[in-house]
Amino acid sequence: MNDTFTTQFHQVRPRLFGIAYRMLGSRADADDAVQDAWLRWNANDTRDTLVSSDAWLVTVVTRLCIDRLRSALLEREAYPGPWLAEPIVTRAADLPESRLELAGDISMAFMLMLERLGPEERAVFLLHEVFDCDYADIASAVGKTEAACRQLLHRARERVRADKPRFAVSDATHLELLGRFVTAAHSGERAQLAQLFARDATFRADGGGKVSATINVVRGADKIARFFEGMARKYGAATTFEHAIINGEAGLLRLVEGRLDSTMSFDIDGGRIVAIYLVRNPDKLLRAS
Repeated sequence: MNDTFTTQFHQVRPRLFGIAYRMLGSRADADDAVQDAWLRWNANDTRDTLVSSDAWLVTVVTRLCIDRLRSALLEREAYPGPWLAEPIVTRAADLPESRLELAGDISMAFMLMLERLGPEERAVFLLHEVFDCDYADIASAVGKTEAACRQLLHRARERVRADKPRFAVSDATHLELLGRFVTAAHSGERAQLAQLFARDATFRADGGGKVSATINVVRGADKIARFFEGMARKYGAATTFEHAIINGEAGLLRLVEGRLDSTMSFDIDGGRIVAIYLVRNPDKLLRAS
């Protein structure tokens, strides 16, 4: 095996994984797409004539992900309850290159926003908005003209424009609010909990039909507070929380009797929690344990 070609692949691998994870929302599927690209790279007899090995590999991964996403979206239509991306939990021992794979926005809010887009729209949006590819490379990656890609990007922007603009909060404010949430969640005091949420806050729980979770999105500060009040009654002192970085943002690991039960990601705006994303599907927690 030519070491030069191996080095070329591994240099671009973090970028390939970053594209694949955002496209598919699954680390396992992203790994599979990157592995497929590796196999095709090794089988390519024209590697030494390529103008850009990076562009070739990005094209391969993008097209693999578009095909995989078409199948995945059909499965998600039948998914029991809200579907959330597999969380990526960053621990102190993670290698620097692992963190580089996901430079840029991979928050649960961003990943959920991408679900509004079709496979080709998502690819064009990500390649242009996140990975700063030019239209020529994007057109090659998705197999369309540059004009068509511009139209796809315009349509994608229109679809995601409905999101309210967020006001960035400092890390200190974010952590302070999470600390208050942990205290209130332990106590189960509904009024104390309700004060932490925006009036129109939302709560999504992904159990995948394998563990109990709310099937519908819970909306409104009081309803969410009632939910966590009930959780405190049910699990009581058996529940503990640990701080972690989840999809690039400060979040919580929820443990029951010392075992990971779920990850919790938070969308915060104006000093209040506007959304909570709880992933409880055990298949999505395998790498977070």
